[in-house]
Amino acid sequence: MPKKPVHFLLVDDLEENLISLEGLLRRDNLVLMKARSGTEALELLLQYDFALALLDVQMPGMDGFELAELMRGTARTNRIPIIFLTAGAHDRQRRFHGYEAGAVDFIYKPIEPDVLRSKTGVFYDLYRQQQELQSQRDELAISSGENQRLLGESRSYADQLREADRRKDEFLATLAHELRNPLAPIRNGLQILRMSKDETMSANVRDMMDRQLSHLVRLIDDLLDVSRISEGKIALRRGLISVQSAVDSAVEVSKPLIEAGRHHLTLDVPSAPLWLSADPIRIAQIISNLLNNAAKYTPQGGQLRLSVVVEGAGVSIGVTDNGIGISPDMLPRIFDLFTQVDHRKEQAQGGLGIGLALVKQLVAMHGGTVRAESAGLEKGSTFTIWLPLSDQAPADVLQEGPDDGAPARALEFLVIDDNVPSAQTTGLMLEMIGHKVTIAHDGLAAVELAKKIHPDVMLLDIGLPGLNGYEVCKKLKAMPDFTGTVFIAQTGWGQESDKKQAFEAGFDHHIVKPISFQEFSGLLRGIQRAKADAR
Repeated sequence: MPKKPVHFLLVDDLEENLISLEGLLRRDNLVLMKARSGTEALELLLQYDFALALLDVQMPGMDGFELAELMRGTARTNRIPIIFLTAGAHDRQRRFHGYEAGAVDFIYKPIEPDVLRSKTGVFYDLYRQQQELQSQRDELAISSGENQRLLGESRSYADQLREADRRKDEFLATLAHELRNPLAPIRNGLQILRMSKDETMSANVRDMMDRQLSHLVRLIDDLLDVSRISEGKIALRRGLISVQSAVDSAVEVSKPLIEAGRHHLTLDVPSAPLWLSADPIRIAQIISNLLNNAAKYTPQGGQLRLSVVVEGAGVSIGVTDNGIGISPDMLPRIFDLFTQVDHRKEQAQGGLGIGLALVKQLVAMHGGTVRAESAGLEKGSTFTIWLPLSDQAPADVLQEGPDDGAPARALEFLVIDDNVPSAQTTGLMLEMIGHKVTIAHDGLAAVELAKKIHPDVMLLDIGLPGLNGYEVCKKLKAMPDFTGTVFIAQTGWGQESDKKQAFEAGFDHHIVKPISFQEFSGLLRGIQRAKADAR
């Protein structure tokens, strides 16, 4: 960076003296400001910062001593060094008067150039040093301020890390607790089934195990959904859906939890259809999460209410309970990830603190809003989502035709999975509902078996040895004999990119392990109807 110039003030009533001084003092980065009277000098002193003032003593009007006294009496100029230039005698009284006026030195005329340069050079260097010191002080102040800012940020980050670490430990402890809850009765149920000969008891145990497994799957699905949304990996599959159908689906999903709490659910839903341009699965998931939340935090035999009201250009869906309520300090944080109301309450049935965070994210993806209200602890709560209504409505609502009563045709399945227990249990399930099943455990064997039996449906795992599921599907799809075969990808990979890759490979359907029997049965009924129509 170029250095700022140094300014000297030259004051003399004779122009030739000023020109002479200018010639003797000229050097790089030195600016010489000239004045021919005390008045001109004062004007310049108000405009510039000077490293040195060279004042002639004998001047008309205001002499050099008077100018020096004025400079010493002003805060802006009282620290400027002054050298008097004089042609007078070297008398002691005159020198004392000059020093009393503020001079640091005298130079007598005629001026010796070397003496002038030497003495003024000291003040030039001194001013330069002062500039450097000031620059260092400024830099130090900036550095100190920056250090203070960084220190503040570091402390803030440290606090955030401590809080994140605390919440992480709390979440992991809660996760372990929530996973053990369903795993314990499942394990106990298996032991009971081995020991018991009572068919009624066995049926009850199986129902219990199915409920616990559904709870376990729901926990994992919620965790995966939060992760996918946070990474922007969820794409909505929008369609024209009715609010009423979404409410029906949500109530059906939440029904076991509501019934387990012996709650009374009141539905206040208009009969006229209200249409949304939305992902039907996600809207049902949103409403179901709110119902589950209300059921978990409401004492046994509580009152739940789900209402649907048109509000402006959208629809408000509210879930109200008379449960444990929410404290005022918790309300602003209730939708934060891993946030829970006091889980020590006896009424609360646990959870990972991700359901409401998932609701908020999914509602926002649909262009809606969500809010929570509560009068306080033990005073219940209301969660309300608002979603924009579609300005379109279907021309007609397609209804399924009446069942002709004919039994659905049994299908021939080829199940391919390198996980032997998974393949065997899937095969048993299919056989128990009347289908024929052949099993293979690697891709090459699957291709050879498919050529022999020409199955109606191929249920393919993706991560197979030999040929993976994608390669098996592509290979068989290229053969004319398999144009009528339905290919279903059955995999533990359930992100949107995995589904896209499966469909690009030629799969007709993509399902994620563990398979829900109800959903799988619905898929199979659709395949059976399609096969019947094709005959």
